[in-house]
Amino acid sequence: MDKTARMKELIPLLNDAAKAYYQEDREIMSNFEYDKRYDELVELERETGITLTGSPTVSVGYEAMDELQKEAHESPMLSLDKTKDVESLREFIGAQKVLLSWKLDGLTIVLTYRDGRLSKAVTRGNGVVGEVITNNAKVFKNIPLQIAHKGELILRGEAIITYSDFEKINEQIEDVDARYKNPRNLCSGSVRQLNNEITAKRNVQFYAFSLVRAEGVDFENSTRKQFEWLAAQGFDVVEYRMVTADTLDDAIAYFSDKIVHNDFPSDGLVALYDDIAYGDSLGSTAKFPRNAFAFKWKDEIRETTLKEIEWSPSRTGLINPVAIFEPVELEGTTVSRASVHNISILKDLELGIGDKIQVYKANMIIPQIAENLTRSGDLEIPHVCPVCGEEARVLKTNDVESLYCMNAECQAKKIKSFTLFVSRDAMNIDGLSEATLEKFILKGFIKDFGDIFEIEKYKDEIVSMEGFGQKSYDNLIASIEKASHTTLPRLIYSLGISNVGIANAKVICKEFQYDLDKIIHATPEEISSIEGIGPVIAGTFTEYFADEENIAKLEHLLSHLTFEEMRTESAQSLEGKQFVITGSVEHFANRAQLKEYIEERGGKVTGSVTSKTDYLINNDTTSSSSKNKKAKDLGIPILSEEDFLKLAGEA
Repeated sequence: MDKTARMKELIPLLNDAAKAYYQEDREIMSNFEYDKRYDELVELERETGITLTGSPTVSVGYEAMDELQKEAHESPMLSLDKTKDVESLREFIGAQKVLLSWKLDGLTIVLTYRDGRLSKAVTRGNGVVGEVITNNAKVFKNIPLQIAHKGELILRGEAIITYSDFEKINEQIEDVDARYKNPRNLCSGSVRQLNNEITAKRNVQFYAFSLVRAEGVDFENSTRKQFEWLAAQGFDVVEYRMVTADTLDDAIAYFSDKIVHNDFPSDGLVALYDDIAYGDSLGSTAKFPRNAFAFKWKDEIRETTLKEIEWSPSRTGLINPVAIFEPVELEGTTVSRASVHNISILKDLELGIGDKIQVYKANMIIPQIAENLTRSGDLEIPHVCPVCGEEARVLKTNDVESLYCMNAECQAKKIKSFTLFVSRDAMNIDGLSEATLEKFILKGFIKDFGDIFEIEKYKDEIVSMEGFGQKSYDNLIASIEKASHTTLPRLIYSLGISNVGIANAKVICKEFQYDLDKIIHATPEEISSIEGIGPVIAGTFTEYFADEENIAKLEHLLSHLTFEEMRTESAQSLEGKQFVITGSVEHFANRAQLKEYIEERGGKVTGSVTSKTDYLINNDTTSSSSKNKKAKDLGIPILSEEDFLKLAGEA
């Protein structure tokens, strides 16, 4: 293939990867592979003297989306030239002093302050036009809304989300497939929300890394003094060290040691000349400013042997290939597995068992396969699902081949039913996240709900699983033991019967005096005659218990459960009363527990105050909240918890 033809091949590959990463918050090519192909294109353009239309070497960033207002930057925001070679960075420094700082992996934001107040925030966008996200920036965790300086101030920085916040937010998303892939993707989605209430919940942080203009301030030609001044104005400034060519090695060693323990994402370092005039005098190329240089970590690559491919099914039917290899030390930890993502990548690497492969950690964090040195290509793609044993088929979507289980009844696809079963309003089993359930189902530990209560059979395997240990196992067993003593409404809801929520489950159980045998053998007419339960729910409810397989699974589950004694009609002290709960609670663990308490006694809880509301529960009975105001306007009594307990006959 001639050089021009290769360039034509590389450009769409790189542009597609950049579009996916910047505009669509997904990753179709590893950083390692992107950098390798990008560098190849740069070299081809140098050798040929040709730069083709659309080349990523002359276009930067992502295109601004239509959902947010667009705005042109005062001056183009160029990307930085980069290297993985320390000596190239030393050559850039020369006889100058530089500020060496983290190259944060988030979303670049330009802030403008006027009269001491934040007046505008714009994303980098494509470097020329960005998106206005001022309302969202105002709810970032650490941006000052007002500063002492009253002249115009324009600065640039990176919006990021920490690894710990990323993990917390992802844990709250029950659908595994809907979770964010990395902190950068989560940050990008959070910063560009149309509703800044969502942004506020994401703990977005901002770190200044460049001062564009500060009206009326003399920085004595020093970038360092700019950074110190920004810090004095209340901004968090990216961590930096003053470095010369002689002290570069020590500084890189310092940052290399720290990155392993950092709670924030970084994909390298940035060197910026301290001498502002000198840096400005160098000008810029069409793509890069000459006053700064990026240093990307030279990936630590280890050679190892591919032992097997583990095929990992998900609830969508997608079966992901995971490479298992001889353990190697990478960036201070032992790794033995890496996701291969899909069949297309697996084929591109020409993997085969026993192949000699090179592995690395993307951004020193995520294990990846860099290269297959042997390329035997003799790996057999399975034709059956590893969970259910039914047909598995390779399907092609958007030019990407992936393996799918074709069995609609596959246990892996039923992960949602297990997720509901262990959820708070159902059996309330801590320690069984959707991801953990997937692992247990994949390994054959769990086939029906009753198996969860027999998980101790697999203690040795669970304790040795990645992410588990004795303490995690002990906590899980304690949670399962606690869940085995439950209520009948929780059980009915946990079964996942179509259209039957926790409220309906409580109503049905109450109607049949908490007699499970009567509930199981109820007719559609009996169920539909219950107030608030229509024929649709009656149909799905009775169909569930008419299925012999469902009954067999239920009997297995019941062998592990005991039930709390529920209150009968005579104890329904709040029968027919409708409540709204607002504010914090003290007597109860949370508002959900208070709601359950009311419903157990025949009452009903709604979310808003209306003419049908009998009581508003708010410990701050004199507050001027909207609910208190509406209750007063409608003549509805406002009760403290103490007042409420007296009403319920408990105080």
